[in-house]
Amino acid sequence: MQDRDHKFLTKAVEEAYKGVECGDEGPFGVVVVRNDEVVVSCHNMVLKNTDPTAHAEADPELEAIRQRRMQELMAQHGMGNQQNSEQQNSQEEAKREADERRQMMLSQILSSEARERLARIALVKPEKARGVEDVILRAAQMGQIVEKVSEERLITLLEQINTQTTKQTKVTIQRRRSVLEDDD
Repeated sequence: MQDRDHKFLTKAVEEAYKGVECGDEGPFGVVVVRNDEVVVSCHNMVLKNTDPTAHAEADPELEAIRQRRMQELMAQHGMGNQQNSEQQNSQEEAKREADERRQMMLSQILSSEARERLARIALVKPEKARGVEDVILRAAQMGQIVEKVSEERLITLLEQINTQTTKQTKVTIQRRRSVLEDDD
């Protein structure tokens, strides 16, 4: 152990004693060191604050130091973050445009009543509504839909999809055989 380490450990022990002496909590002390300087030191304050989370390592000063360090790291990697941000913005924009095209195609394929029903389904089961939209769009692209889909036709489609995707729940009970049971 180096002398500087010993100095900082001694400071942490002093903080722990300070916490015990003033009745804040048992022997727990923390020292934060940066560039061989003590930035902050503190001890648990669980009893003083009547807060079971008021540990020395959760001190507000330490949190401020963590936040400052995080900002420094982000500033150092700022250029990379900017590129990632631009890339993310372009991906979001492309997704938004694709969703707009999708909604426009659906508005041309579905009647207003069918769109309303599908919107209500999307409120409760968004993944199911998305699947129905996919089926309708595929059918339209393959030329299977020649006129606007009415609400009745949509209901029929939903029933067909439900029968195809109904999950069967199967419960199997297996009893363990006891050593005392006979095979007879």
